[in-house]
Amino acid sequence: MRTNVSIFFLMLICLLLQCTLMPAISIASITPNLMISFTVSFGLMRGKKSGMLIGFFSGLLMDMLCMVLGYYVIGFRAFIYMYIGYLCGYCYQIFYDDDVKMPVLLTAAGDLAYGLIVYVAQFLLRGRVDFFFYLKRIIIPEMIYTVLVTLVLYRVFLFLNKKIEKTAKRSVDSFV
Repeated sequence: MRTNVSIFFLMLICLLLQCTLMPAISIASITPNLMISFTVSFGLMRGKKSGMLIGFFSGLLMDMLCMVLGYYVIGFRAFIYMYIGYLCGYCYQIFYDDDVKMPVLLTAAGDLAYGLIVYVAQFLLRGRVDFFFYLKRIIIPEMIYTVLVTLVLYRVFLFLNKKIEKTAKRSVDSFV
């Protein structure tokens, strides 16, 4: 229970940073997607089930935030983030703590998939078919920027995950 609450608070912190700090450091109105970085990192460190749940609730928080901003589709981002977290959880068995390549590659793939799905659902279905413009101006720059942020924040996420696991293990050991 304590583990879930800790992860939820980390998720809220990432959401607040996504809404406040990330627009302040945007380059050419492109902001990194911190919630994808969080979902990929924790899905990779904790497995399929945790990745799926973390992705779902991260996406749900993003949907609720977007509802406030005027987008009225709830569950859209929750669905995308859930699948990203679940698919990243598959790599849990081959995950090494010190290796940064796997989280970076999965973050790039997750952000690319997110950008493509958003393009199809929000632009292509409305008849806006200038795919290469959207790819060149939004998807690729956001993916690169998210990967750079993941390089910095991955160690922080890893440290916090180890601390959460250590606290949970100590709690279980004292209970038994």
